[in-house]
Formats: sequence, structure tokens, C-alpha cells
Amino acid sequence: MSLHIGDTAPNFAAATTAGEIELHSWSGDSWVFFFSHPADFTPVCTTEMGMTAKLAEKFEQRNVKPLGLSTDTVEEHCKWVKDVDETQGVTLRFPIVADPDLKIARLYDMIHPDESETAAVRSVFIIDPQNKIRLTMTYPMSVGRNFDEILRVVDSLQTGDRAGIATPANWKPGEDVIIPPSVSDEEAREKFPQGFETIKPYLRTTKLG
Repeated sequence: MSLHIGDTAPNFAAATTAGEIELHSWSGDSWVFFFSHPADFTPVCTTEMGMTAKLAEKFEQRNVKPLGLSTDTVEEHCKWVKDVDETQGVTLRFPIVADPDLKIARLYDMIHPDESETAAVRSVFIIDPQNKIRLTMTYPMSVGRNFDEILRVVDSLQTGDRAGIATPANWKPGEDVIIPPSVSDEEAREKFPQGFETIKPYLRTTKLG
């Protein structure tokens, strides 16, 4: 199944390291950072799990719930979490979905046969409080994810929702944003009383308060 931006994230019920969850109920009114891993007790995955745990406060500030997945059992996950805590200097608290039958990995198109028939690639789904998929990223098994980018895109999505703007390349919170071309100059003057700069008729920037 191929999932696209704007699709409703498929609901599922699964066993996790934090007990049984149903995705849509568990997420509630929060955003979800749903990310998959090839397997437990693997080096790159261990560092990624550790980084997610280290960033727990930053995710919470953004109303984001991390949710991991690996194609192993809850029992194996729980043993692996001990290794993550020990080697990465963290206390991992977010749930990790058990998916030994690959049901959820296949539902979310996480199995890429040229990489592996049984292990999930490093997929990322950012899901909003309406259960809509807002962003996807896929990394090969050998490449660890950039967590600064994951936080950055969450900031961009949330800022865009709040202010009705777009963000330029490499944007970070506090920097100028872009007024979409669909907003007329007249509408922009009303919507952005702080003013804006017209670089080209289709490229207008402004600062948010």
C-alpha cells in the first residue's frame, strides 16, 4: 500500500512496550512521529532510539508523541530498551510497536524488498491531530536519521497551520517566512499587519511575531 501526504494514516491496534494501543485513540489531539527500524539490537537503530529519548522534552513541547516500530516482539523490544538506556545514557519511555508478522510494516509500505524481505526500512511519518499524514521520509537501513530535520519540519508544519504561511529552504523558527502566492497583496496587508517584502510578485516574505 502506497501512502501519500494528505492521506488518513491507517489505523491499527498493536502490542507495544507500553501495552496495547490503537493508533488513532492513542494519538488523541497530539501529532505523531511514527518511525520504523529494521530490527532490535542493531547499531544504527540503537542510536536513533536513544536520540528520540534524549529529545523527549522537545517533542513534548511541540505536542508530538514519538512511536517506534521494529519487526520484532515486545519481549525483544523490552530487552533492547535496556541496551538503549545503557549505551545512550537515556531512559526510553515512548512506546515501540511489535510487528513480528510485518502486518503494520506492510500496511505502511515499510518493507522494500531490495533492502530486505523481512526488515523495515527507516520510514518516517509525521501525522497531525486529525490523523492526516503531513510528511514522509524514507532512509536506507545504513543511514541514521537527522533528528534536527525532524524537529524542523514539525516546526514548519505547525507554523504553517497556525499562520497560513510557507517556509523557505533551511528555514528555522524565528526566520522570515513566505506568503503563499494564493494570498493577494490586499489580503496579505490585512493578514500580516507587520508588513512584508515583495522580492518578486510570487515571492513575498514576512516576519511572524
